[in-house]
Amino acid sequence: MTSGFVLSIAAALVLGSYLVGVKRYFSQYPPTLLVALTYSVAVAWYLPAVALAVPTDQLIFSVGLRGGAVLVGTAGFTALALFAFYRSLAIGDVSYVAPISKIVPVFVLPLEVLLLGQELSALQVGGVCVATVAVYVANYKSDSLLAPIQQLARSKAGLLALASAAAFGVVDVGKRISMQELGVSPEGFVATMLVLVTLFLAPSAVRNRRAVDWWADRYLLAVAGLVLVVGQHLVAVAFQTLPASVVSPIVNTQGVVAVFLGSVLLGEPHVRVRLAAAGLAVIGIVCISIG
Repeated sequence: MTSGFVLSIAAALVLGSYLVGVKRYFSQYPPTLLVALTYSVAVAWYLPAVALAVPTDQLIFSVGLRGGAVLVGTAGFTALALFAFYRSLAIGDVSYVAPISKIVPVFVLPLEVLLLGQELSALQVGGVCVATVAVYVANYKSDSLLAPIQQLARSKAGLLALASAAAFGVVDVGKRISMQELGVSPEGFVATMLVLVTLFLAPSAVRNRRAVDWWADRYLLAVAGLVLVVGQHLVAVAFQTLPASVVSPIVNTQGVVAVFLGSVLLGEPHVRVRLAAAGLAVIGIVCISIG
């Protein structure tokens, strides 16, 4: 149990720091190029490591036609979510984007109700409301009660972050089906997503390959890919040792980490309001998870 908590906290710190690093060093990259490059590097780091450490039968699996469709669809929505998120990160403050993009459970819950017959408790409904308020608070500028809604509607970064949260909601449902119903191991799932997402985005990445001098950043990209895959692996292993209802809220505190580091290291404004928004997002996620 203790190791699971440590892994979850470590994942939040790693992924929150990763978001700030992406904003600091790669905001000029086209999203598809950045994701394709970092995921390609992550594949190069991850596959040899798990091949040495994990039995082959845990990496190679058979899921049938329906299972294959679930995995391909999950990878497709992952690519869409990452495109929206990285685009929002490129044009908006990480301390603004992070709280909005972390309200994923708000979208997961209705999908589970519609597709998997999930029943909502009063606490979960309350969690959805609190997490939704987090989006309102992230846009609060002390003007009027309607100003935050108007601010979100005018903010391309905010709308893209919201779209990424919705797409990641579909991804999380796909992840649940893949690992709980199809029996795909966490390592097998992570490896499959890394490869499929890279393949999905490769054509667009090739078209945008001259948009930036990515070869000059090859060492930074190597580090980014390593940090990314360490965070993803920590999350996967944490899900093996603790219930999802415990892991999810802890991992999603990466939003708070990103807000804090974005404000301190990048000098982004409105730190108190955005920390409040990130805190509300985490509280909402906790209520949804334990409800």
